Amino acid sequence: MMNDNPVLDFQVMKPNLSVGIVGYGAYIPRYRLPAEDVAKLWTGVSGRLPVNEKSVAGIDEDVVTMSIEAARNVFARAEVNPVDVGAVWVGSESHPYAVKPTSTIVAEAIGAVPNTQAADWQFACKAGTEAMQAAIGFVGSGMAKYALAIGMDTAQGRPGDALEYTAGAGGAAFLLGTSEQSVATIEGSHSFVTDTPDFWRRQHAKYPQHGKRFTGEPAYFRHIVDCAQQLMQAMGTTVTDYAYAVFHQPNSKFPQQVAKRLGFTTDQIKTGLLASDVGNVYAGSALLGLTAVLDVSQPGDRVLLVSFGSGAGSDAFQLSINDRLSSCQTLAPTTKDYLERRTVIDYATYARYQGKLALG
Repeated sequence: MMNDNPVLDFQVMKPNLSVGIVGYGAYIPRYRLPAEDVAKLWTGVSGRLPVNEKSVAGIDEDVVTMSIEAARNVFARAEVNPVDVGAVWVGSESHPYAVKPTSTIVAEAIGAVPNTQAADWQFACKAGTEAMQAAIGFVGSGMAKYALAIGMDTAQGRPGDALEYTAGAGGAAFLLGTSEQSVATIEGSHSFVTDTPDFWRRQHAKYPQHGKRFTGEPAYFRHIVDCAQQLMQAMGTTVTDYAYAVFHQPNSKFPQQVAKRLGFTTDQIKTGLLASDVGNVYAGSALLGLTAVLDVSQPGDRVLLVSFGSGAGSDAFQLSINDRLSSCQTLAPTTKDYLERRTVIDYATYARYQGKLALG
């Protein structure tokens, strides 16, 4: 059932200058771990698992290398000189260094240095959309011509924990610029946050902890539903105005349930629903779904994107697809290309790649 929001007590976020996505790119590692293998190892049974399989970073991959790959796909589509990028921002839960930014390495690798701003962002699974909102403000205020926002993560989960079935690796990158040269105009956005401690990892702890069912209610569902409803109310839209909707995907069931609560159909969400094949890629979850939608969208389509980050909060965006998208969709590997490029590994290989085995 939808909540009633009879009075708007906020102003939807719109920049002074019209801003849009100039280029986009996905990255998913090729390795896949079947969820059934995890279940058999720890419980001895299988069936009715939250995902079919999850993506696993290779032994030589981390948030830095994956962010660089996604960023290179961005510039293949955007045809923009990286030296013109005014900010490089990377949102993640799994930055490889506790003290040393991921963003400066990415900026160096793509050729955006030295005259750029760089920073790492952290807000659990919405760190990527948080970076995107900041990029909208940076470009929309005229402070920068372009800003690059990335959401990328590697799998984190204690052996045998529920997260180990679902926590995947991958993400997406987006170059924000003026709407005149964009593939999709960002018509407005809204954020909704509360102090709801459903998921956390203290300093020096290797694995995060979570509130189990508490992560659904009142965390995930309340924030996504209220954030989406409030944005649609402010924009004067209803669910029928959107060709596609993309929600954060901690598993395959939650986004389907939240879509049903909001009134979206299966056809509206199925394109961006990737959790069954890659798992929950944390900061890249909703953004990776958006890349899959952009790969097939047509000019005139409208898209609703709603992220979720534990702790807790959601960011909602309304996008309108422009004519330029059709000419750049195939200039870089599509999200489907990455989904189909897969090599299945066993649990032992996964444990070695993820450093779960302490040697010596």
